[in-house]
Amino acid sequence: MVGRSTGESVLSRYERDPNGRLIVDVDADRIEDLYSDFDRRAPYIRRDLEPELVDYITGSVREVGPADVIIRFNLGELPTAEALSRIEKSVHRYFLYLAEVERNEVGKMLRRSAVLLALGLVILSLSVWLNQHLGEQRGVVENVFAEGLTVAAWVSLWEALAVFLLDWFPRRGNIVLFEKIATAPIAFAGQRQPSFIATNSK
Repeated sequence: MVGRSTGESVLSRYERDPNGRLIVDVDADRIEDLYSDFDRRAPYIRRDLEPELVDYITGSVREVGPADVIIRFNLGELPTAEALSRIEKSVHRYFLYLAEVERNEVGKMLRRSAVLLALGLVILSLSVWLNQHLGEQRGVVENVFAEGLTVAAWVSLWEALAVFLLDWFPRRGNIVLFEKIATAPIAFAGQRQPSFIATNSK
């Protein structure tokens, strides 16, 4: 009951649209406020979004969990429909880009985990063979070397497992989150014009 009450309290902070989707509101005076100044000469559709904006949207959508969302940009004054369409496309493409970055990182992580696993198994096999070959009659040096191989093998195997368990789930969650944001409908509202839903109405 406590968990359910907490979840309902979080969702109650968000307004809902007529379709029951939670509205993530973003306030900005100008279109330029949505984008990073680093690449200000690039067309809007190819610019990076403002990092604080990305963090805010990501944090809000993560907070509401599996609930359907719509992102509403409240601008000082609405520009042309063409400009709004460019904003919509740039937002969706940017989060698809973030999802692809995470997907690439997952690929690197899995390859690293596979290499560590294979290395650990090879070292462990060598350790078992060496321990059997040396038998009980062995000197201090041989004993230390054999024990060292055993430790190295288990360290490698544990690292492979840790990389998979500790990194895979969070990154997989990020991919799902970014794809959810990338396909979320976008709405616009201005102080001097009525709000309306942009072309993406999924």
